[in-house]
Amino acid sequence: MKVAVVGATGLVGTKMLQILAERNFPVTELLPVASERSVGKEVEFKGKKYKVVSMADAIAAKPAVALFSAGGGTSTEWAPQFAAAGITVVDNSSAWRMDPAKPLVVPEINADVLTTNDKIIANPNCSTIQMVVALAPLHKAYKIKRVVVSTYQSVTGTGVKAVDQLMGERNKSAEYPMAYKYPIDLNVIPQIDVFTDNGYTKEEMKMVNETKKIMRDDNIKVTATTVRIPVMGGHSESVNIEFENEFELAEVRTLLENAPGILVVDDLANAQYPMPMDAHEKDEVFVGRIRRDETQDKTLNMWIVSDNLRKGAATNAVQIAEYLVANNLV
Repeated sequence: MKVAVVGATGLVGTKMLQILAERNFPVTELLPVASERSVGKEVEFKGKKYKVVSMADAIAAKPAVALFSAGGGTSTEWAPQFAAAGITVVDNSSAWRMDPAKPLVVPEINADVLTTNDKIIANPNCSTIQMVVALAPLHKAYKIKRVVVSTYQSVTGTGVKAVDQLMGERNKSAEYPMAYKYPIDLNVIPQIDVFTDNGYTKEEMKMVNETKKIMRDDNIKVTATTVRIPVMGGHSESVNIEFENEFELAEVRTLLENAPGILVVDDLANAQYPMPMDAHEKDEVFVGRIRRDETQDKTLNMWIVSDNLRKGAATNAVQIAEYLVANNLV
């Protein structure tokens, strides 16, 4: 299968190439695509060098699938042109997520919505993906009424510039870029993306709106606070979930342990719980600190961690492509 990776030189694009190789996706010809200034540069895939090509050349080559991770503006401009050429786009930006005509997919939860007619498929926000993977089996069992989530998000979610800022500050370098308005090392920034009219950030509203769409339930109430912290390896989330129906903790653990894509790490006696350093370069969503909210009936607390570049972005996109192939949708 001929596959294009758009944004192949960026953090997520590079990770997409890595994961396509790791999972032995059936790539017969790779088309790495990036901005005009990167055309002609080389990227490596499975030990071979591939020259970066332009958008127009990629469309002309007619790949079956194009994995996009090049920002919302690029996706808005180019994804429809790929789709018009019969190429199925899996897009990692926020451009199409809330378009009612475009599926927003986490394969463990709602891949069944996909059809051959879906030529632009949206990959959800990283912080949403890991949360809904853990919520879905519990929603099916107990019906979720309300979710209160606070996130602790890795600088890798911002990109290379943010990693360089963090390491520049940490190493007391003479020069480094400023991805954030403030220092990030030894600091916490309670703003991810821009503020909207209601006082929430776009990142927080993504979690609210995307959760409803993926879970196919507009009645789930979600309120979020998203925070950038000076770590790499993955995003962490403190999640408080109120259900309509009563639950038993033992059953909650069993449901999570048996759900696809989840690894329960919750051994208090040995201080075992999910941390970003343990989730780094892994595809699972790690869940721990599972306990009742003792202040309110039918309410659960959990701690959820996942590698935001992998399951939160690149792996989820590749899994969507795998589903398309397995079900002859491309």
